[in-house]
Amino acid sequence: MTDTTYEAGHEPPPAIGFFEKYLTVWVALCIIAGIALGYLMPSFVGIVAQAEVARVNLPVAVLIWLMIVPMLLKVDFASMAKVGTYWRGIGVTLFVNWAIKPFSMALLGWLFIGWLFRPYLPSDQIDSYIAGLIILAAAPCTAMVFVWSALMKGEPNFTLSQVALNDAIMVVAFAPIVGLLLGLSAITVPWDTLLLSVVLYIVLPVIVAQVVRTRLLATGGQAALDRLLARIQPLSLVALLATLVLLFAFQGEQIIAQPTVIALLAVPILFQVYLNSGLAYLLNRISGERHCVAGPSALIGASNFFELAVAAAIALFGLKSGAALATVVGVLVEVPVMLSVVWIVNRSKGWYERGSRVQETR
Repeated sequence: MTDTTYEAGHEPPPAIGFFEKYLTVWVALCIIAGIALGYLMPSFVGIVAQAEVARVNLPVAVLIWLMIVPMLLKVDFASMAKVGTYWRGIGVTLFVNWAIKPFSMALLGWLFIGWLFRPYLPSDQIDSYIAGLIILAAAPCTAMVFVWSALMKGEPNFTLSQVALNDAIMVVAFAPIVGLLLGLSAITVPWDTLLLSVVLYIVLPVIVAQVVRTRLLATGGQAALDRLLARIQPLSLVALLATLVLLFAFQGEQIIAQPTVIALLAVPILFQVYLNSGLAYLLNRISGERHCVAGPSALIGASNFFELAVAAAIALFGLKSGAALATVVGVLVEVPVMLSVVWIVNRSKGWYERGSRVQETR
């Protein structure tokens, strides 16, 4: 039986409410609404799309902050002091997140988008699609990991530790990895815009969230933080859905004109998710890590921080670019695919725990 006792200073994973449970349905409805909005009200959508400063769309930037900050308030960077307790799971997840996933996506993007599907895609957007897939894979998931971990009774302290560690690494590693892989893909890297995206969507939200978190805990304790999270948490999902409506409104004409693009872009994303989650799960079993750690490790190793990916793609290539569309497809694919990974992890627990190394370390 999984131990779900929470140490002092650590909050339990969030309960899965009706809204989160049917997130796939809401995502689908927002996609339909966005496409309809772009088709029926192109003038309004054009005005919103032009509200930019330094290639950063202001309405989308506000929505992305509303998505990111509530999630970052949950992250206790002090939990990184406990990473040694779960050294096998931490090591596997870091290896998959930073040494495998971005590079495997670059390869899958080149294989599927740059070669197999090239005849069926707009030729002037091929490089942009690949760039969007790379950006999507270069940012490990943070926000939704708490939901996935709760669904499979994952070890909460490991999940917190891994999320905190990934956020810290992203601050310094996201821009270099994206720049390296986009350079290898023969795409010009606008470094000033990329660095601006990192500062705007990682560094500043982390600082703001940690300042607010520290002050709340100092003045009102965990109860004060929990009350604030309960009030603002719905903003994160509402902002996500509103962002989807806008992004698909911006992309609506292209989607209607070429509906096969979405399906084709989803293929390498699907391969990437199952490849990396399976690899992380298997490596944890080989190393002898507990199942309640291996599950979140596989989920963290496969999913993406799509809020950051969408923001970076928009800032780098524009709202109506193929890169932005590729990251939006990542949002569409993320929820149902990760739910399937949760199902696989839960159903395979007996097989996992029969592993010789797992039995030795129990």
